[in-house]
Amino acid sequence: MVQISIDYTGTLHCDAKHGPSGSALATDAPADNQGKGEAFSPTDLVATALGTCIATTMAIVAERHQVELKGMTVQVQKEMASDPRRISRLTTQVHIPLPADHPQRALLEQTALGCPVHRSLPAEMERPTEFFWEG
Repeated sequence: MVQISIDYTGTLHCDAKHGPSGSALATDAPADNQGKGEAFSPTDLVATALGTCIATTMAIVAERHQVELKGMTVQVQKEMASDPRRISRLTTQVHIPLPADHPQRALLEQTALGCPVHRSLPAEMERPTEFFWEG
C-alpha cells in the first residue's frame, strides 16, 4: 500500500507528496477549466501515468531479456469530453530505439498494452497506441 498526501493550497492548486519517497509534485486546474495551467492538471497526471507505466513495464520485461531500451520515448496526447467532463481519449506513441525485426518486438508491444494503468482505465476511454521501431 502506498499513501499519497495532498494539500489544497488555494487558487485551484494542490501539492501532493509520495509517502514512501517524499517526492512531491504540484497540480493546477487547466486553463480551459478555471485554472491557470501552471502545473500538471489531475487529468494530465492520468496521461502521464499511462505513458510512464508503458515505458516502465516495457523496460522491466526488456531487462529480463537483456534488451536495452534507453532512449525510448513516449508521447501521450489527452483529449477531453465536455459533457460530462472526462478524459475521452489518450493517444500514445512509443518510439523504440530497436529495429522493427527485433525478436522481442511482439512481447514488448503486448507488455505495453497490458501495463497496469492501461488495464485500469475504463473501457469507454479510447486508448490507441502506435509503436515506432527506430533502431
